[in-house]
Amino acid sequence: MKYIYPAVFTEENPGYSVSFPDIENCFTCGDDLEQALMMANDALSLMLTDMEDRKLDIPKPSRVNDIKVGDNEFTTLIQCDTEQYRRTLKNRAIKKTLTIPEWLNESATAAGLNFSQVLQEALKAKLNIA
Repeated sequence: MKYIYPAVFTEENPGYSVSFPDIENCFTCGDDLEQALMMANDALSLMLTDMEDRKLDIPKPSRVNDIKVGDNEFTTLIQCDTEQYRRTLKNRAIKKTLTIPEWLNESATAAGLNFSQVLQEALKAKLNIA
């Protein structure tokens, strides 16, 4: 599921802390703005994935203009995709045994192909997965 929530970035010395007013106990930080943005996406993805898994009510996001911020703060929207996040979490390699013709094995080995990589690419193409 795709979500967009407002996040409050607070300038620290050094870096930024990030909070999500609509998501209870969802906080993160970063050494710089770029890292804080990436960490915000990860924190939001983790919290919303957990809420979905536990079948908790997911709150409606506030409007950015309705959120009051201090002098050293700003608000921006953070987008996340919980399905993509789950795929990322399940990206560990597993062993799979397969059978191919001997001549194909010899040709692929001679060409220096990585069998695991070729199989992954072929499966993703067949399943229309980016």
